[in-house]
Amino acid sequence: MLPFDAVLAVNYLSAQDPVLATLMHQIGPYSVLPKPLPSVFEALTESIIYQQLSGKAAETIYRRFRSLFSEHRHPTPEEVLKTPHDALRGVGISHAKARAIHDLASKTVNQEIPTLAKIRNMSDEAIVEALTKVRGIGPWTVEMMLLFDLGRPDVLPATDLGVQKGFQKTYSLSDLPKPAEVRTFAERWRPYRSVASWYMYRALER
Repeated sequence: MLPFDAVLAVNYLSAQDPVLATLMHQIGPYSVLPKPLPSVFEALTESIIYQQLSGKAAETIYRRFRSLFSEHRHPTPEEVLKTPHDALRGVGISHAKARAIHDLASKTVNQEIPTLAKIRNMSDEAIVEALTKVRGIGPWTVEMMLLFDLGRPDVLPATDLGVQKGFQKTYSLSDLPKPAEVRTFAERWRPYRSVASWYMYRALER
C-alpha cells in the first residue's frame, strides 16, 4: 500500500500543471506499488549490483552473487564480510562494487546504517544523508529506494536521465534540461514530486 492517496495526488497535480494533466490522462493511473523490503542491507546490496547495468545483465550477476551462499538466498552482512573480495569479483561484480558491498556490510554490522523500522520514521533528507555514507551509494540510489521501495510521495530524481528525457519530451524542449531546471520547475509539483517523476519515466514509452 502506498503511504499516500495516489488519486488525490493526480488530481492535485492536474490542477497545478495542465501539461502534466494531459500526460497523466494519456498514461492512466499512477501504478507504483512499493515492493516488500526485507531489509535495508538487502535492498542496497541489490541496488549496488544493478547500478549502471542493463536489467538482464544485473539480474544474472545478482543471481550468481546469491549462489555464493547456501540455498541461493540473500546473505547476511556477516556472511558478506566473510566472503573474499575475489569471490565477489568472480561472479561478475566489479572491483568498485565489491568494495561498496563490503563497506555496506561493515557499516550494517556496526549499526551505522539505520534499520528498516527506523527508516520508516525518518525524513527523506535524513535517509539520504544516512545511506550515502556507504561507499558507492549516491543520492540517486537512495532516491530509487524512497520512490519505489518505500513509496514516498515527494521524491524528485532530477539527475536521472529518464526523468530529464521525459521532461524534455513532455514540455517539448529543444535541449535536455539540467537538474537545476527540473528542480525549479518541479516546485509546482510539491508535495507529490514522486508521482510527477514517475509520469516523466512513462512519457518515454509513448
